[in-house]
Amino acid sequence: MRMIGVFFGLIALAAQPALAQAPQSRLRSLEQRLAATASDNPGEYGIAAMDLTSGRMIGFNADMPFPMASTVKVAVAATYLAEVDAGMRSLDDQIGGATAARLMDAMITRSDNRATDQLLAMLGGPGAVDRWLRSHNLTGIRVDRTIAQLLSDRRDLRDVRDSSTPAAMLNLLRAIDSGNVLRPASRSLLLDMMSRCITGSNRIRALLPAGTRVEHKTGTLSGYTGDVAFVTMPDGRRIAMAMFARGGENRPGVIATVARAIYDGFAPAAADAEAGIAGVLRQDRAVGAYSRRP
Repeated sequence: MRMIGVFFGLIALAAQPALAQAPQSRLRSLEQRLAATASDNPGEYGIAAMDLTSGRMIGFNADMPFPMASTVKVAVAATYLAEVDAGMRSLDDQIGGATAARLMDAMITRSDNRATDQLLAMLGGPGAVDRWLRSHNLTGIRVDRTIAQLLSDRRDLRDVRDSSTPAAMLNLLRAIDSGNVLRPASRSLLLDMMSRCITGSNRIRALLPAGTRVEHKTGTLSGYTGDVAFVTMPDGRRIAMAMFARGGENRPGVIATVARAIYDGFAPAAADAEAGIAGVLRQDRAVGAYSRRP
């Protein structure tokens, strides 16, 4: 059953003034509009977003498992970098004639599947990533297979293996952003790679204002589209977003529309945001043609 709810993090009292003054009803309204957009389009959507300063979160199907596909590569990179921070590995370590640094860059910026599986081999397999997640109390997200195994298995978009809920993916992004799981240099390296991701130009970043900094990673399977990101607002606040979609024909367009609505909904100027949300959600059908561009 689809459930809608507005959640407040433990650090809500630390909200910046512009967002702290935003009425709770506005965030509820945003959630309702997102739910309507998802419900009006064929397919099934999981949406979650969080202001990383205040901890305020909105979601739709936020606790429903979806395939991660290549968004899992954020967890692979974080696991490897954590071991670099612990002195267990180096970015200069090599496999197949390529350094870990080069493999990681290819994995994040170009979503290279072979590079991902080489890094997984260096780590000791998918179980190493799953154990790292558990060690940081990250639940609702699991890593079971290599990319080669995932792609060779019979496709089942409801398979709980290698899945995450949108809320769980937000928790991973928040852990990375907080600096609690990676040292500053490793965190900066991962965010730099995510900012240079060349895939998914028709998803989260498609309808955001020009110049908006987006650090993201996409995931794609037949019948499935995903994108997870950090989006920096004009006032410097960072919004974590996780968008998963299966079925339907306009998945990238819906993701792009929802991302812009969230951006406007968390914007400092409440009145402008309300107008922006209403306007962008009227685009959800028109944006379909855009989303089918290569």
